[in-house]
Amino acid sequence: MSRDLRRELPKAVAATDARDDVDVLILTGADPAFCAGLDLKELGSGGNTAAAAPRDDYRGAIPPTAKPLIGAINGAAITGGFELALNCDFLVASERARFADTHTRVGIQPGWGLTVLLAEAVGVRRAREMSATGNFLDAQTALTWGLVNHVVAHDELLPFCRSLAADIVSNDAAAVRRIMATYDEGSLTTADEWWNIEGRVSRDWMSSGTHLGAEVERRREAIMARGRKQVG
Repeated sequence: MSRDLRRELPKAVAATDARDDVDVLILTGADPAFCAGLDLKELGSGGNTAAAAPRDDYRGAIPPTAKPLIGAINGAAITGGFELALNCDFLVASERARFADTHTRVGIQPGWGLTVLLAEAVGVRRAREMSATGNFLDAQTALTWGLVNHVVAHDELLPFCRSLAADIVSNDAAAVRRIMATYDEGSLTTADEWWNIEGRVSRDWMSSGTHLGAEVERRREAIMARGRKQVG
């Protein structure tokens, strides 16, 4: 991740998120890696240090999105690249995916949320082990640990992610974006306040009346038909 890439990627994500014809974003890398992290040669030259620091206008490697962001991890996701993956809403891994936090091996500190997001995904003890050792995690172990949602054959990675995206698009777009925002808002506070946030959102949503009426019954029938198809 060169300085230029770190400047352009957030712009691309924000611009795509703002498009009316986009309901889901998928972020992936060019084979054979998802992202190997910061450009260490550039960092070592001294011309990249300030640009590698956390931003003041938003948390993480990329700006928050109103629409779901799926990380399609096609290969190695290392250090800053690992943080970039963790900034996605959820991850689907190719069988070739590998994950490692090598901040301590390089001798730098994470600033894009790794100590928060990795601990949230796999638990504090496993996160500490990954950061302290710098050891790599294979795709199947990442699945067992809860870091990724699915592991699929490499050639099926993007088709599988697009299938998940189609499932998301088939729902009420406003409801998807509101519930994703509730997850984001709640994750920044205590569990007790998270309950309060969800309660307020639910009351406001239901009192608006926008999503009630005959449309609810139509959707109920569609959900039942879809459930019968999915579980046989």
